[in-house]
Amino acid sequence: MTVSLVLAVYNQLPLTRACLESLRTTTGPFDLCVVDNGSTDGTEAYFTERPLGPPLRYQRNAENVGLIRALNQGARLSQSEYLCLLHNDTEMRDPQWLARLRAAVEGAPGAGLAGLHGARRLRRDGRYVGRTIVSSLEGRGNLRAPVTEVAAVDGVCLFLRRALLESVGGFDEGYGFFHGYDRDLSFAVREAGHRCVVVQAPFLHHGGGTRTGAEAPRPPERDLTERREALARFAQKWHHRLPSDVRRLPERVRDFLSPSRARG
Repeated sequence: MTVSLVLAVYNQLPLTRACLESLRTTTGPFDLCVVDNGSTDGTEAYFTERPLGPPLRYQRNAENVGLIRALNQGARLSQSEYLCLLHNDTEMRDPQWLARLRAAVEGAPGAGLAGLHGARRLRRDGRYVGRTIVSSLEGRGNLRAPVTEVAAVDGVCLFLRRALLESVGGFDEGYGFFHGYDRDLSFAVREAGHRCVVVQAPFLHHGGGTRTGAEAPRPPERDLTERREALARFAQKWHHRLPSDVRRLPERVRDFLSPSRARG
């Protein structure tokens, strides 16, 4: 198989089912690499007893080891050339979504990392600059071109060659449970001499519930603390590349003069 879709799951089975259902119309073959962080809501039975579908590799952890570690585990399950690391609270609206991501990586000049949401400028402290956020979010997409270069790709969807992920050492588990890994991977890919891009492919993102909802593994206060700690770690680790802005001067002027718009 050429592409592996990697999912890290913890409960929230209805979201996982909706995500996988939305993938049924995806053009081109792929397999699934699923890491279950000890779900207790029937997720294990769903994957072990599921009807025929894409080839599946399933690993269950005895406890919730966090998203970042689980993504590394999922990547190691794959034997494919490409990885697409996808949040299970997404639904794809374009059957060509996976092909568009792959084309962005294989095209000339090919990107090292592609996704569906990201930011073109990051501040010195690592925060996204809101007006430079670009996205394919359904109903809120604001991309001006089929492929747009960004400084960092959001972790909702990360597409890259497995060899590239391995060459940069995988995801940095020093960030802890959930936050910071996507910015860090983006900058590691750019440090290796590759571009990061976002492509046009509408998707729905339920968002938040898997991290801070009633069934989330972290209370909101702890999640906020970990988010701040991850941002500080990122800013310190990549201080030599911050602030970062991939826009050309005319684009910076245009964005500065254009009215503010809501970003997701």
